[in-house]
Amino acid sequence: MRRALRTKTVGGRSALQLAPPAVLALIYLICIILGGFILWLPFSNTGEVTLLDALFTSVSAVTVTGLVVVDTGSAFTVIGQGIIAVLIQLGGLGLMTFAVLVLSALGIPVGLPQRMILREDLNQTTISNLTVLVRVIIVVALCCEVVGAAVLAFVFVPEFGWSAGLWHSVFHSVSAFNNAGFALFPDSLSQWVDSPLINISVPLMFILGGLGFVVVGDIYQKRRWHQLTLHSKLMLVGTAALILWGWVTFAALEWNNPGTLGGLKDTGTRLWASWFQAVTPRTAGFNTLDTGAMHESTTLMTMALMVVGGGSTSTAGGIKVTTMIVLLLATVAFFRRQKNLHAFGRSLGLDEVMKVMALTTVSILIVLTGIFFLLIGRDGAFLDIAFEVTSAFGTVGLSRGFTGELGPIGQVLIMVVMFLGRVGPLTVGFFLATRSVPRVRYPAGQIYLG
Repeated sequence: MRRALRTKTVGGRSALQLAPPAVLALIYLICIILGGFILWLPFSNTGEVTLLDALFTSVSAVTVTGLVVVDTGSAFTVIGQGIIAVLIQLGGLGLMTFAVLVLSALGIPVGLPQRMILREDLNQTTISNLTVLVRVIIVVALCCEVVGAAVLAFVFVPEFGWSAGLWHSVFHSVSAFNNAGFALFPDSLSQWVDSPLINISVPLMFILGGLGFVVVGDIYQKRRWHQLTLHSKLMLVGTAALILWGWVTFAALEWNNPGTLGGLKDTGTRLWASWFQAVTPRTAGFNTLDTGAMHESTTLMTMALMVVGGGSTSTAGGIKVTTMIVLLLATVAFFRRQKNLHAFGRSLGLDEVMKVMALTTVSILIVLTGIFFLLIGRDGAFLDIAFEVTSAFGTVGLSRGFTGELGPIGQVLIMVVMFLGRVGPLTVGFFLATRSVPRVRYPAGQIYLG
């Protein structure tokens, strides 16, 4: 029998053992508490940050969400902003990734318990080649962030000077690649809604980060479509389809809205803004338009994109693109009376379908539960609350302005949703279920569905 908590007899005494998902959740929780305490200290903020505000910011940074209750650029000092960037990096690439990197650098072998935890952190099904994957993650991340900071420097240095401009470039590069959505400006990146450099470099970083390190490494090694793995092919096709659909739909829905696209000066700027807002719900969290001014139809579309998110072993959240694709393939297979799913000359079995069904079910329950409890005693609009909870679960960070209106209880609820969204619905499901070999087999029954 496999349980979240197990007991093991050591020297005649019973010692409590935590399963890998539980250890992973505990590691993230400890990092969040330490980060919140440091951000609360006087040298990290300008004096207007409470302990709850600091803890909320820490949760948002470690879970790479980007929701904030205070303005990051004005409420935190440069030291505090640097701490937030470190928390983003730790949360985005995975805490166990850095732990394994340090152990490897010190020449300490990575044991089976550490590999099991790392497997959960990277959402892998096997413990083989995990150390190789860690090296790929670190190399890809550092290269992308250095190049991104260099490109952003051409925008920020001329406007803010060398020191401030370089810091803005580094901070926003780290935030973008890790799909965090933290910005040092109250209106995010709205000042550069028509900047080609911002509209190309920032989305490119969070698209690469959201594809997943396995996909990026696979592309780098194979470089030919027919040699790519099934996972890489599904991720690339699914990501391209979602981006194109979001881009066209956002432009069609918001083209004449004076609060968003309709208020921009020309067609080119509208297309840039549509592109950015179509990509950013994939857990990036930056915005170049006022999210609260979007039509309700566009808001619903954005929520759908936030739920889907990015890819496995990536810095993105959500139920993942491959989960959505497997659900669609399972639906098609059901109507075609097929027992197996087929994609790109490969088949998927029942285990994959059961996993994505469990993931989707738990995700829906988390979102609906979060909305339900926030609605109790709240006078906010339903759509604003639903958008906020969906953004928190998908670790996106987009907001319709409701985050700042949250009371202490509301902030705690959003923190819980962010934490669950990052650690993973399957980890939550691990605590809700056990697996054992059935001792009795029951005769088959029949129920009527649909």
